[in-house]
Amino acid sequence: MGLFLGNFIAFMLVGVPVALALGVACTAYLLFTDNLELLLAFPQRMVAGVDVFVLMTIPLFVLAGNLMNAGGITDRIVNCASALVGHVRGGLSLVNVVASMFFSGVSGAATADSSALGTVLIPAMVREGYDKAYAAALTAVSSVIGPIIPPSIAMIIYGVLSGTSIAKLFLAGIVPGLMLGLGLMIYASYIARKRQYPTNPKAAMGERVIAVGRAIPALLLPIIILGGILSGVFTPTESAAVAVIYAFLVSMFLYRTLKISELGKPLGEAVVLTSAIMLIVAIASMVSFVFAFDDIPVKVANAMLSVSNDPVVLLLMINLFLLLLGLFLEPLSAMILSMPVLLSVIKFIGVDPVHFGVIVVLNLVIGLATPPVGLCLFIVCGIGKVSLEKVSRAALPMLAICVLVLLLVTFIPDLVLFIPSLFETAG
Repeated sequence: MGLFLGNFIAFMLVGVPVALALGVACTAYLLFTDNLELLLAFPQRMVAGVDVFVLMTIPLFVLAGNLMNAGGITDRIVNCASALVGHVRGGLSLVNVVASMFFSGVSGAATADSSALGTVLIPAMVREGYDKAYAAALTAVSSVIGPIIPPSIAMIIYGVLSGTSIAKLFLAGIVPGLMLGLGLMIYASYIARKRQYPTNPKAAMGERVIAVGRAIPALLLPIIILGGILSGVFTPTESAAVAVIYAFLVSMFLYRTLKISELGKPLGEAVVLTSAIMLIVAIASMVSFVFAFDDIPVKVANAMLSVSNDPVVLLLMINLFLLLLGLFLEPLSAMILSMPVLLSVIKFIGVDPVHFGVIVVLNLVIGLATPPVGLCLFIVCGIGKVSLEKVSRAALPMLAICVLVLLLVTFIPDLVLFIPSLFETAG
C-alpha cells in the first residue's frame, strides 16, 4: 500500500492529473508485486467500471445544466433572487446565497455555480461598495450548496460506488442544502449590518411577480426530476433524459435565448466534462481492486476500530480524514480513494449508507472552497482579480458555518433521513 500511495503522491507533485496519477500508481503496484496477469486485465476492469447504466445520468444532467445556462438561466435566477431579498440591507450578498440555492437545482456542480454566478454577482457587489475579497469568498462558499441540493453529480458517483439509491440520496440532500443556505444568509446579514453595506429599493409587487414568473420554468427542473423519480413515472436515468429535453425546450422555445447554431458550445462542454468524470470512474474500479487485493479496507477498518468502538469517535475521525482529503483532491478523486475503506468502517458501526453519502459529499465539497487547491476559490479569485490569501481569510467564518452544518448532519441523522423516510412511508 505504501508503494501505491508513494507513487500516487510523487506523480501528483510533478503535476500529473489525478486520474492518470491513480492509474500509473495502480500499474506500478501491479508491476512491483509481480501481478502481470492482473495488469493485463486493467483495460477490461476500466471498461467494466463505467459499464453501469445509472452513469448515463451524468452526461445528461451536465448537458441539461449547460443548456439552461446557455439559455440565460443565470440572469433570470439572479433577477428572481434580487426581487425577493435584494431590498434587505446587504441585499446583494443575500442574493448571492439565494441564487446559489436556486442554481443548485439546475447545475448540480459547485464549479459551475461559482463560475456562472460569480461572473455576474462579484462585479455587481464590488460596484456597490462590498469588499472584493468578501464578495469572492461568499460566492465560492455558497457554491458548495450546488452538489448538495439535487440533482448532484457527486451524489450519483457515491451512489454508484456504494450501491445506494440515487433517489434517496437526492432527497437526503435537501435539508442539509437548505441549512447551508440559511446559515450563510444569517452570516451575510450580520456582516452587512456590521459594515453598513447598502440597501436597494424594494421591488414592487408586480416586478416581483414578473421576476419569479420568468425564473419558474428553470426552477421547475429539480421538481420535475425528483417528482418523476418518486412517482415512478421514470427512473433516475430516464429523469436525466427528461431534464435535457425540458432544458432544450425551455431555452429554445420559451426563453428563446438559445439558437440551433449555438448548441455546439454546451454540447462540447458536456462532452469534455463527462469524459473527465468517466475516466476517473474507470480508474476507480482498478483502485478498488488494488485495495481489495491487499485487503486494505478491512485492515484500515480494524485499525480504526482498535482506536475506539464508539460511533461518535469514529465518525469524528472519518470527518477529519475526509476534510483533510478534500483539501488536496477534488471530490470525485477523493471518493475513489476513500470509499473502499470507509464503507467497510460504517458497516461495523451501523451508519445508514444514505446518511453517510451526505456526510461524504458535504465533507469533500467543503474542500472546493478551502485552500490550498480549492477549485471554487481559484475561479472566484480569477473573476474578482483578488489574491487567494485575501479570499481564503474572508472565507474562514463561512467555512466554519459549513463545518457546523456538517457536524449537525453527522450526529443528527434525522436531518438527512427525514424526507427519504416520508416517501418510503408513502410508498
